[in-house]
Amino acid sequence: MPRARAVVLIAAAAGLLTRMLIAANMPGPADVRIFHGFAKAIVRYGPIRIYEQPLPGLPVYNHPPLAGWMLLGLNELSELGIPFGTLIRSPASIADFFCALVVFEIVRRRASLGAAVACGVGVAASPVLIATSGYHGNTDAVAITLALIAAHLLVDRKAPLAAGVTAALSISIKFIPVVVIPALFLVALRAGRPAFLRFGAGFTALVALVWGPVLATVPENLKENVLEYAGGGYRLWGLVRFADLFGLPQSFITFIEGDGHFLFVLACVAAGVWLAWLRPAQLPVVVALTMSLLLLLSTASALQYLTWAAAGLFVVGFWEGAAYSCLLGLTAVLGYRGASAVRWSETVLQLAEVGWVVLAAGLLRGVRKVLDTQPDPPGRSPAGGRPVAAPRTVEPTGSTVN
Repeated sequence: MPRARAVVLIAAAAGLLTRMLIAANMPGPADVRIFHGFAKAIVRYGPIRIYEQPLPGLPVYNHPPLAGWMLLGLNELSELGIPFGTLIRSPASIADFFCALVVFEIVRRRASLGAAVACGVGVAASPVLIATSGYHGNTDAVAITLALIAAHLLVDRKAPLAAGVTAALSISIKFIPVVVIPALFLVALRAGRPAFLRFGAGFTALVALVWGPVLATVPENLKENVLEYAGGGYRLWGLVRFADLFGLPQSFITFIEGDGHFLFVLACVAAGVWLAWLRPAQLPVVVALTMSLLLLLSTASALQYLTWAAAGLFVVGFWEGAAYSCLLGLTAVLGYRGASAVRWSETVLQLAEVGWVVLAAGLLRGVRKVLDTQPDPPGRSPAGGRPVAAPRTVEPTGSTVN
């Protein structure tokens, strides 16, 4: 075990170094400049009042409250002479380091040690994560990593209080993991009243601390900018892309890009809750699948969104993760090399179409693996007491879920 952890740790460190070298030596996409603009605006208006400002020359500020405090801190560091372009890509790169470690810990409890090492190293070396974290930045990788850690803490580490705090942190840096919060609460509830109260206390305290001042000051602006944000209107990915290719009516496309996208969000929440109810001990896998499903059904498109499923599919299995990371990594690299990261070439669009199918296949495989695991033994708590992973009589060789 120590040797296996050391291998993943070395790979994660090498991955972090690779990402930081890219961040230090390449300018990055337009988001680097945009985040710098956000940081300057936050210095002027503060991380709370920023939501009510028009911000000429910048897009809508659609990031949760913790991101504002992060940008404020990064701007302070830039005043010391560290380039902001390097700093803004550091949180995602560091998150990938920890993500590789937590994926190893999640997988080793559900599969062979060799599979766990392969999956941890896969996250560290993932082309799509290197591209989206080291080159692009943004906060997607941070949110995904925190969501996986929260699930790991809850069912594998039996630490509901820390899990609640971590879950709240995940949606406070980027709102997308909100789709897994109901599943986390459900598993905490099934673990018994003490675990549920500790999880709820940690979650509520952190939300009150981070979100409370903004909700008390500019609630409508926060709702409009963050909670109701539907993404850009580019037809580059997934359902919207296929609807456009198949010539579906404009009214349908407008609906799924508008109010209809909430139906897909609800579908992700429902799928996560359903799987968590059936197999609470598999919560980390369920979280990974739910975030991957959110990307599959997303009606918005951006290259950094490809992060949502990258680590998660390695939780499902090495080959699922490797197929996705390599294909979508190529998609991301070619997309970033194009004229614009939000205007993809025909080649990138076609790669993304194939990547969407690979993502769908990985999701189906993951759901089947979760359902194939043995139900939790009666009276066994998923977030307290002894571990609940199903007994393994035969060591699997390639999969990461029993």
